[in-house]
Formats: sequence, C-alpha cells, structure tokens
Amino acid sequence: MRLPVTLTHDEDGWIVAECPVIPGCVSQGRTEDEAISNIKEAIRLCLEVRKEEGLPLTVPLRQIEVEVAI
Repeated sequence: MRLPVTLTHDEDGWIVAECPVIPGCVSQGRTEDEAISNIKEAIRLCLEVRKEEGLPLTVPLRQIEVEVAI
C-alpha cells in the first residue's frame, strides 16, 4: 500500500512525519530515515485500530489549485 507522508522539522530539531490520509497518524525521528521508519510502524498500528473500530482505513486526499501572488 502506497500512502502519502509529510516530513517537517519541529522547533526542537525533530523530524515530524504525518500520514495525511489517516487522521491522527503522526510520528517523529531524529533523522529522516528514523522518522520514515517510525511513521511506517505508526501507519500499521493506525490501520489496525481503524479496522478494529470499523472506521474507513483512509480518508480522501484531494489536490486543489489555488492562485497565489508571491
């Protein structure tokens, strides 16, 4: 299963990984590799819980176009 993941740096230098199509599925790591490894495990656990609770595994992700003056 291929899922989108975002990686951002927090104010303490950690890399925060989030899977935007799974509500609440967030992890972190000191390095990008660690954050990716941790979010993979978080995704597995989140999907398991969502399945057990009868929730949709993922929510729709849409891309929209927005005009921005920069």
